[in-house]
Amino acid sequence: MASLCASSAIAAISSPGFLGGKKLRLNKKLSVPAVFRSAASVRAVAADPDRPIWFPGSTPPEWLDGSLPGDFGFDPLGLSSDPDSLKWNAQAELVHCRWAMLGAAGIFIPEFLTKIGILNTPSWYTAGEQEYFTDKTTLFVVELILIGWAEGRRWADIIKPGSVNTDPIFPNNKLTGTDVGYPGGLWFDPLGWGSGSPAKIKELRTKEIKNGRLAMLAVMGAWFQHIYTGTGPIDNLFAHLADPGHATIFAAFTPK
Repeated sequence: MASLCASSAIAAISSPGFLGGKKLRLNKKLSVPAVFRSAASVRAVAADPDRPIWFPGSTPPEWLDGSLPGDFGFDPLGLSSDPDSLKWNAQAELVHCRWAMLGAAGIFIPEFLTKIGILNTPSWYTAGEQEYFTDKTTLFVVELILIGWAEGRRWADIIKPGSVNTDPIFPNNKLTGTDVGYPGGLWFDPLGWGSGSPAKIKELRTKEIKNGRLAMLAVMGAWFQHIYTGTGPIDNLFAHLADPGHATIFAAFTPK
């Protein structure tokens, strides 16, 4: 579990398609989901005085009008000033958030359960070095095929929203989502949280983005932590609780 979730998160983060600066080219005749319509045209919008901003007192850029989930007016480099770039970056962040949340769960939960004696799993950092039911090349090819198929369908939905809402194996199963990135249906929204008032839906989507951003920082922190300390985050936490005066972040940089 740890190796799959953590490696998948790292693979998503290192994907050149997401971080390579590629712009999303959409057919101008295609209908744009409502969640993106207000962001698709760059225009000056008066910010809500009660709208939370990433830096109090700052003025958000005109293309971030608060319509997107998790929009706190942060784009100092203007990376999303172009409407196509805004749509691409919103989807890229959403996917990175979800992979990072899976990765964080795959790092922290097995390590904690191993620490208290319930599981016996290797560290997420060295999980890729273990021997599994087949060789690493086969695992990589299988993962490439499965994730490639899923990403291909996600890409098709970005290009033409709703085009992959029908299950290719069980045609009676249909996704209910109408916004790109939020497919809904039994598999992706079994509790029906994606239905309700627009305000409620935006609140839940904002919470997802917030948790995802925190998870991305957590995965990166766990990675650097292992590089500098040689142990995992749970071991570091237990060591700090046992000796808070000495087992701190500064100890990693103190010459031994």
